[in-house]
Amino acid sequence: MTRQKIDLFKLSKEISYALRHAPWEYELELDEEGWVSLEQLLLALRLDQRWEAVHEQDIHTIMATADKQRLEVADGKIRALYGHSVPSKIVKKAEKPPSVVYHGTARRFVAQILDEGIRPMGRQYVHVSADKETAMMVGKRRDAAPVLLKVDAETARNEGIMFYPGNHTIWLADFIPPKYISIE
Repeated sequence: MTRQKIDLFKLSKEISYALRHAPWEYELELDEEGWVSLEQLLLALRLDQRWEAVHEQDIHTIMATADKQRLEVADGKIRALYGHSVPSKIVKKAEKPPSVVYHGTARRFVAQILDEGIRPMGRQYVHVSADKETAMMVGKRRDAAPVLLKVDAETARNEGIMFYPGNHTIWLADFIPPKYISIE
């Protein structure tokens, strides 16, 4: 019997949704750092006819071929690295960010950000990028010609703003006050 072909792109979206936004819809309980048993996730996914043939290897394939590192697997557990909107805040460990990070945003939000700072909005954390290209790509989701904002992360960190690694490109913060932000 040949195995049913799985759409890995759609599976990736489904896993991200489950781990970032609605674990309760899959009867998953994330721990305080966002981890859940990999076996529990697979069992929950297999309840849906589209994913009844899903295997752990499919998840590893998604991770190996993804354009962005969104998931982490360790010790039989899995978690989303960033992008959470679940009610319970995912605990992150602060680390030293690059001295400058970037945030791409729609032109219509620039004045407000320069006045009020960068807020997480519907997410748990503010997302900034270690490189300009990623920041611009994110900004283009809401504006064809986004504005690139530069964040003085070194000064912000030295003055008590905590930064947390998302992945090799994405950095997270609870809030970034306007005094650390300028237009690139």
